[in-house]
Amino acid sequence: MSIHSVKRSQCHLAWDNSIPPVLHVSSGDTISFDCLDASNGQITPSSTPSTLATLTISSLDQVNGPVHVASARPGDTLRVDVLDVQVAEWGWSALIPGFGLLADEYPAPALKIWSLLHSGEEGEEGYAWFDEERGIRIPLRPFAGEMGVAPGKEGAHSTIPPYATGGNVDTKHLTKGSTLYLPVEVEGALFSIGDGHAAQGDGEVCGTAIETPMKVTVRLTVIKDKPYVKTPHFTSRNAHPSGEEFYTTTGVDSDIREAARAAVRHMIEFLGAEYGLTKPDAYILCSVAGDLRMHEVVDMPNYVIGFMLPKSIFTKAKA
Repeated sequence: MSIHSVKRSQCHLAWDNSIPPVLHVSSGDTISFDCLDASNGQITPSSTPSTLATLTISSLDQVNGPVHVASARPGDTLRVDVLDVQVAEWGWSALIPGFGLLADEYPAPALKIWSLLHSGEEGEEGYAWFDEERGIRIPLRPFAGEMGVAPGKEGAHSTIPPYATGGNVDTKHLTKGSTLYLPVEVEGALFSIGDGHAAQGDGEVCGTAIETPMKVTVRLTVIKDKPYVKTPHFTSRNAHPSGEEFYTTTGVDSDIREAARAAVRHMIEFLGAEYGLTKPDAYILCSVAGDLRMHEVVDMPNYVIGFMLPKSIFTKAKA
């Protein structure tokens, strides 16, 4: 299995299945991506709030790729193993006019430049001071906000919202060691990634995380036997303070209730396919053991709602 690389300059600003791939790989290959921050380099460590007034919005949220994966066909699933995520020594967060859950209440621009401190200890990601004098410290849990494959629908689709095929899912649990599953809609899948985050809360309520350039390494594998993956699914050990592993299904919709309903519906399908549960039994299990989470609520017009089920409830191996 080969190791490949994608440069910062190999990026695009729309999900579009007509964009030629920058790389062709085989299933099971590993790719390292060198990505600029979500501002596409428009914000730097020396930027001030006045910089936000000059942002070219159409250049935000670029993604690196696309990568064509041999043997991937519509109806397949692309497994994305996140092997490593390295962030820069700085990052930024902002209130960008028109963005965020409370955009109407916070119309003025604001910008915070962060110094990202790496601990140097094995297993420790480091931290950033929000306010050192007040003792407010943020642990770094880096991940890529954008991971997706090209949609089957023709034309250019903005990278700002999330879709059933992934994209700007902004889900904080997709850190190193997690595995993302994406539904393939076009030949080769055409995978892209970007939008480095050093830390973020569920929902990303103000519209930005700690945005940062990143180097991220993933392994891409084509799976033929998971037809129930119709939106992003993932496994992660970082979804809970206990470190317990969860399997998560998502719903992606412009109606937040419909997104939640879809997330539960997709978990019921997963439990039927993988554990042989009837739909009524799976539905009851979801209610007593699972958690609904708002993963992304600001990148309009779509929301991402996750349904997280702890894998520890399954005490026997699948038949």
